[in-house]
Amino acid sequence: MKEVMKFVNWFRVHNNADLKQFDFAEPLTQMKVMKLLYYVQGVSLAVDNEKAFPEKIVAWKYGPAVEEVHKKYIGQRNITGTISQEDLDDYHEIEHDPKLRIVVNAVQSSFGDKSAIELMHQTHHETPWKETPQSNEILPQLMKEFFLKEVVEVK
Repeated sequence: MKEVMKFVNWFRVHNNADLKQFDFAEPLTQMKVMKLLYYVQGVSLAVDNEKAFPEKIVAWKYGPAVEEVHKKYIGQRNITGTISQEDLDDYHEIEHDPKLRIVVNAVQSSFGDKSAIELMHQTHHETPWKETPQSNEILPQLMKEFFLKEVVEVK
């Protein structure tokens, strides 16, 4: 298990590379990364039977969110920014973990091309968010049960 900001940095580094390579790539937003983190946690629970990160995911109005990420990027829409050596180190730390590498790459491959709004609407139709009262934690067990049904095979 790694702290959530390491995953945020993985997505930031990946997005930074996409922005340099593709004209159509859009900068990573705080809202989008929150949804991607939700999928990372859900897939990790379903596939590896463990959390990818210890921080809670809560049901907010605009979908699943991680309060620590919101606090770090409060007032910022785009979060790609300048990539530091620490960001790169976090990226490589996740890439060198065989289980986590599979999970984050599967999530990026499945959902990385969707907009934050598309992901918000998608999560609003999923059981974990729908069954969790607003501002409460989306329980890992609820996520695991949902993702076990939804994620047939990501490896």
